[in-house]
Amino acid sequence: MSLFYDENAYEQCLIELFRDTLSWDYCYGPDVERNFRDPLYEPVLEEAICRINPKADSHAIAEALNKIRHFENNDLVKQNALFMDYIQNGVEVTYSKNGETKADIIYLVDYKNVENNSFIFANQWTVIERSNKRPDVLLFLNGLPICLFELKSPSREETDASEAYLQIRNYMQEVPSLFIYNCICVMSDQLVSKAGTITSGDDRFMEWKTKDGNKETTAHADFTTFFEGIFQKERLLDIIKNFICFNNEGLKSYKILAGYHQYFAVRKAIVRTEQAVQGDGKIGVFWHTQGSGKSLSMVFYAHLLQLTIESPTIVVITDRNDLDNQLYTQFANCKDFLRQVPQQAESREHLKSLLNGRKANGIIFTTMQKFEESNEPLSDRRNIIVIADEAHRGQYGLTEKIKTTKDDQGNLIAHRVKGTARIIRDSLPHASFIGFTGTPISRDDRNTTEVFGNYIDIYDMTQAVEDGATRPVYYESRVVKLKLDDKVLKQIDDEYDLLAGNADPEVIEKSKRELGQLESVLGNDKTIASLVDDILEHYGEHREHLYTGKAMIVAYSRSIAMKIYERILELRPEWAGTTSHVTIGSKLVTVPGDDAKVAVVMTESNKDPEEWRPIVGNKSKRQELAVRFKDNESPLKVVIVVDMWLTGFDVPSLATMYVFKPMESHNLMQAIARVNRVYQDKEGGLVVDYIGIASALKRAMNDYTVRDRKRYGDMDIAKEAFPKFQEKLEICRSLFHGFDYSKFFTGSALQIGMCITDALNFILDPSREEQKKSFIKEGLMLRQSLSLCSSIVPKNMQAEANFFEAVRVQIMRFLYGRGDKKFSLKEVNERINELLKQSVKSDGVLNLFSDVGEKFSLFDPKFLEDIAKMKQKNIAVEILKKLIAEQVKVYSRTNVVNAQKFSELFQGAMNRYLNGMLTNEQVIQEMLNLAQQIKEAAFSGEKLGLTKEEVAFYDALTKPETAKDFYSNDQLVAMTRELTELLRKNRTIDWQRKESARANMRRLIKRLLKKYKYPPEGQEDALKTVINQCEMWTDNMDDFEASVENTAVNNQLYFAPEMQYRNVADKQADYKA
Repeated sequence: MSLFYDENAYEQCLIELFRDTLSWDYCYGPDVERNFRDPLYEPVLEEAICRINPKADSHAIAEALNKIRHFENNDLVKQNALFMDYIQNGVEVTYSKNGETKADIIYLVDYKNVENNSFIFANQWTVIERSNKRPDVLLFLNGLPICLFELKSPSREETDASEAYLQIRNYMQEVPSLFIYNCICVMSDQLVSKAGTITSGDDRFMEWKTKDGNKETTAHADFTTFFEGIFQKERLLDIIKNFICFNNEGLKSYKILAGYHQYFAVRKAIVRTEQAVQGDGKIGVFWHTQGSGKSLSMVFYAHLLQLTIESPTIVVITDRNDLDNQLYTQFANCKDFLRQVPQQAESREHLKSLLNGRKANGIIFTTMQKFEESNEPLSDRRNIIVIADEAHRGQYGLTEKIKTTKDDQGNLIAHRVKGTARIIRDSLPHASFIGFTGTPISRDDRNTTEVFGNYIDIYDMTQAVEDGATRPVYYESRVVKLKLDDKVLKQIDDEYDLLAGNADPEVIEKSKRELGQLESVLGNDKTIASLVDDILEHYGEHREHLYTGKAMIVAYSRSIAMKIYERILELRPEWAGTTSHVTIGSKLVTVPGDDAKVAVVMTESNKDPEEWRPIVGNKSKRQELAVRFKDNESPLKVVIVVDMWLTGFDVPSLATMYVFKPMESHNLMQAIARVNRVYQDKEGGLVVDYIGIASALKRAMNDYTVRDRKRYGDMDIAKEAFPKFQEKLEICRSLFHGFDYSKFFTGSALQIGMCITDALNFILDPSREEQKKSFIKEGLMLRQSLSLCSSIVPKNMQAEANFFEAVRVQIMRFLYGRGDKKFSLKEVNERINELLKQSVKSDGVLNLFSDVGEKFSLFDPKFLEDIAKMKQKNIAVEILKKLIAEQVKVYSRTNVVNAQKFSELFQGAMNRYLNGMLTNEQVIQEMLNLAQQIKEAAFSGEKLGLTKEEVAFYDALTKPETAKDFYSNDQLVAMTRELTELLRKNRTIDWQRKESARANMRRLIKRLLKKYKYPPEGQEDALKTVINQCEMWTDNMDDFEASVENTAVNNQLYFAPEMQYRNVADKQADYKA
């Protein structure tokens, strides 16, 4: 048994959990005789399909099996989408019998009788395609490999669950056929377990935090919650059938796995729906915070409705055309999963024709304004479900109001006006109503509860951020930058008061006119100039190079949006891209190109000046702008909006919103949620305020949960991010106490580079091991907090933070190399250079990574000589330690004798060093001596005419000191070659994991060696060494085929040693501040 709790021990832990707790069958892959190029568990598959389809004709089953085994399309995502259709809905087949063509559906899973299915947990299941791969765990459902687990050691600091993601992506490249049948991918290191799909990015793998939906676990290390929560047999079948879908956006398809919050909430909604249909029609309100997948929850709900209620008609209602289009598009993207094409009502008459007299089915999208008063209901069926998006809006009233107007003679005329909800109720008197919302119902809003009922499920901001479903939103006030006078500020306050009253739109418009000339004041040329100047400064210095540089400007009105756009292009004409010109009337209008960096997004209006039209465009242009803005590689970085894209529009990398429009309540919360989406290591979104939304934010938060109000009630960067930044900066200072880094701020380019290298040497001292670990964590938090509040951080503190970030990036790259998933070499270069550009005002900046592309080898005498001369002895030790450890690791997979020998020498030297028995200079000398021995061993075969793999067998044969006394060198070489050839001829997949194959291989080896009377007399243990070498060779043959020398050469040096600073003048031009 292993002395360490590594991934093998964790694997055994999961075997017990699945076998004993979840009642899965267990299978050890190497024990199964099978074709390794076939990812299916064929005997189980055939037996299960026959059992699940007892009445099916054998020809139909044969045709279904043929379809499962052979997929025509070469696109993995499309193959997987077709398989998901098969597993969710059955395989449609046609076959000939007695001269007739017949049709049938063959089901792959029995969803009604769980125990009629086969559930197998298999480990070490080898698959061969482009290469030989053995995933840690595969779950087979009726012989289909529907789930893959990639496990990482819980006890190794340098690996975590995220590294498993890279391994899964590698499997997809090397054994793609395995993923045709995949429903769920899992990565776990016990501390963190996450599930995703074959299209999920690393940041979209999610935890599953409850077993039963009633109690969320806060113990992140509770891996049993994750596995029991998803892989209970009945639950897993439900997820596969009803909670995995493909979202097809144009040419791109994304496979979606519901999060735990979506799964349990939708299940609750279905139960409430069954009750409401038989009762009062009030299903309830589904409140899941913005950005947590509300639209997809609607899709899952609509899908399940069709299985729960007989032939339901689903009517999806919004209160705005753009929201209607967005939601309709989401459902249309999932039409294959829904198994019907949604329809969009284009007018009141069209809505009538879609509903009137319809007997069953249909998913119909409409705005509420298309319903009108009528004495006759459109349908009196009970199986109509009305889904209202953003159900809290005031328009959903049931009450009647009296509206007064005056006729031509000035007489007062009273009209009775029904609330929209009442009109819809009258049109569909027996329908049931459910409301979906991303923000809470106002405490003063009784209409919403009266129409829909109480909350079904709440998924608040706090939980969404904890789960990684969304990111927090921070706030920065820059109102003072506009220098608005008190009169204007009073007008803005009056507008907020008006909005806070939740008045009807017509009342708001009327009151705005009465409030005075707010638009003319905000649209004043001087104000617009101040606004745009500050936005450009803030964006350019603090946000442009963050993530993808996407930003949104929210303008007060259409005319102000155009003024902002024109002012931006006046200052940044290159942002228009490749322009063209059109003449409208007497004006020559410049039209931005498809490569423009800025755009205005708003609907066209007949009231607009003609010269706006080429810039605003039509619906198709807005759709094209949406595609460009969502594309992270697109030049389009900044959009100016008024109302559009403030709800229901998702760009995950969008991290910055500039607000120049009073907003209140749910409208405000929905707007700022545009920047709360998850994207890579985005710490949060930033809302930059030019109009005074702070008090409105606080009022809006009053309706949120207690913990939301406590945690997110005031997210001003000056109160949240900046204090956190100060705290982390102070911690980093204390961790570098005793180290003088003043040269980073005042020195030349060369001195700056040396300062960072010396800092790296300082923190790598063995006596500072705990400080190093703390710095890696605290330094990252320092960078993240600075990304939010850099605009208010004093320059000297920013420069200090930049120093710590430069050192942190160096450490990460140095210690973990390419294994650190956060940094590619290109990213490290860019980050270091950007930091130094910002912080250094000298003649030039040295690129610390200028030589990182060069390759260094333990076998290069010049390199070893340079290492020995280094002033930074701690770095020298770490470099040698890293390179020698890598070489020992290579031997541990290829050469038993050298692995043991060099590992003992290496560990002995390191233990004496860490225990203070060796100085830096002494341990460096010992490792240089060891490097020389490794070099000699690597080339030892050349004198004997042996290949590198043959040398490993020669070393095993000659390990006994007396071997060369008993046998001539020619005999040993002949034995070596015969042994290698014997193994090549008789190697089978997983032979060393099958006892019968192992025994047979041992017999062959012993028979060969016996011919040479090996082992020497009294050296019987030598045979064990040879057998171990043979097993190692067979299990790691691919490693033998890679050159040992190349493995060492590819170790890259992650710093620039002193003697390598050269040609500084040539580089300075590229890095000037």
